[in-house]
Amino acid sequence: MKMLKSTLAIVTAAAVLGVSGFAQAGATLDAVQKKGFVQCGVSDGLPGFSVPDSTGKIVGIDADYCRAVAAAVFGDATKVKFSQLNAKERFTALQSGEIDMLSRNSTMTSSRDAGMGLKFPGFITYYDGVGFLANSKLGVKSAKELDGATICIQAGTTTELNVSDYFRANGLKYTPITFDTSDESAKSLESGRCDVLTSDKSQLYAQRSKLASPKDYVVLPETISKEPLGPVVRNGDDEWLAIVRWVGYAMLNAEEAGVTSKNVEAEAKSTKNPDVARLLGTDGEYGKDLKLPKDWVVKIVKQVGNYGEVFEKNLGKSTPLEIDRGLNALWTNGGIQYAPPVR
Repeated sequence: MKMLKSTLAIVTAAAVLGVSGFAQAGATLDAVQKKGFVQCGVSDGLPGFSVPDSTGKIVGIDADYCRAVAAAVFGDATKVKFSQLNAKERFTALQSGEIDMLSRNSTMTSSRDAGMGLKFPGFITYYDGVGFLANSKLGVKSAKELDGATICIQAGTTTELNVSDYFRANGLKYTPITFDTSDESAKSLESGRCDVLTSDKSQLYAQRSKLASPKDYVVLPETISKEPLGPVVRNGDDEWLAIVRWVGYAMLNAEEAGVTSKNVEAEAKSTKNPDVARLLGTDGEYGKDLKLPKDWVVKIVKQVGNYGEVFEKNLGKSTPLEIDRGLNALWTNGGIQYAPPVR
């Protein structure tokens, strides 16, 4: 049955192939509005990014980005449906039209952005980098002590090449063991099948939180690559790309302006700050450029939160992941998160 489903998906994808060899996006916004929801691709279970909670609701920073897009388009953050995808499935699902957007801790690279019929809108949900998670009993304090190690890696990710480059550059040898899902990789580390688990550091913190004894495992200090994670859309639909891009920028601008889910409605009514007035739609018609209503940012922030609220709720110090903002802090607070203005 699974093979039949896959075959049908390939046939469907082939039916809508354009000259470039990938599905043409067309008027995605019109299609989304017609069906009444955003179909969003997320991970198959990564704490902090997208994972079912105890009630089955998909929660995490990537899932909340999907909700923010729904809030902008419909004024209702609940008008979103999720497709849980592993690393191998994610881009095919977007290319074929199975999903409207991908928000699945995916690294922006030149080949993905220019050679796959896809586009990264440019908003970075999370600045990350590949690292290593080891059992403290292994006794290593640096990745440079991993010569001869057996390393668990999730297949279909940029991690495989980054690890190969790092070990070759440092004259080290290793034995890779690849898995289709991050959960399989983590379980293999826990069972002792491999010495070390490698992935984006955010994933390492997430997977560590799911282990039976998280405190027995340590994330080594090295960050061996740049992994800018962000949403992805199909190439050829600039209108939809602009919406997905500016949803993120709006959330960042709201945080920088001190506009939160608790005060956004009051700020929209009373602000004397021209930048905030433009952001919240009380001055100008900037939503019109995106084919969105004037109060699209108010809807996002009220129902989902500004960027800082979403980060802290899903990844921050009060969560099991306990991730510091670091590079993901605003540029005014020592980070590199910076958004162009709405004007």
